Amino acid sequence: MVVCMGSLPNLLTIGDVAARSGIPHTALRFYEEKGLISSLRTSGNQRRYPRSVLRRLAFIRAAQRIGLSLEDVRAALAELPEGRTPTKADWSRLSRKWRAELETRIDALQRLRDRLTGCIGCGCLSLRTCGLHNPEDRMADAGPGAPRLKPATEGGTT
Repeated sequence: MVVCMGSLPNLLTIGDVAARSGIPHTALRFYEEKGLISSLRTSGNQRRYPRSVLRRLAFIRAAQRIGLSLEDVRAALAELPEGRTPTKADWSRLSRKWRAELETRIDALQRLRDRLTGCIGCGCLSLRTCGLHNPEDRMADAGPGAPRLKPATEGGTT
């Protein structure tokens, strides 16, 4: 949508948004390409953002900081009526949905921390003392990686 700059003086340039949010121009363009944020265009095809984009960007960054993918964030933002900016109540509701996923990640990290110095999940570092000893590669059927370090919900073992 092309806008007349005189009619909407509260719009921010991409430079303004980058400076205020701390998010580089390239990331802003990427977020726009992925449908996470949107801009209006001037007659010279320059991006202009409403001030509310700053809250939306803060939401995106907070969600990323807790480990959510951009696809998860996009899906959450798509649930909001008319693409509006998330409110505190929206964050509270959405964060309850993400709690189980975060608990699974915490479990996996704790298991990794607790086993980090003695084993990488396959029994190869300390065959005499390792509780995860894996003679004849019996764990191969459990899939790739270190299956004993995967969260219990993903088929890992304790």
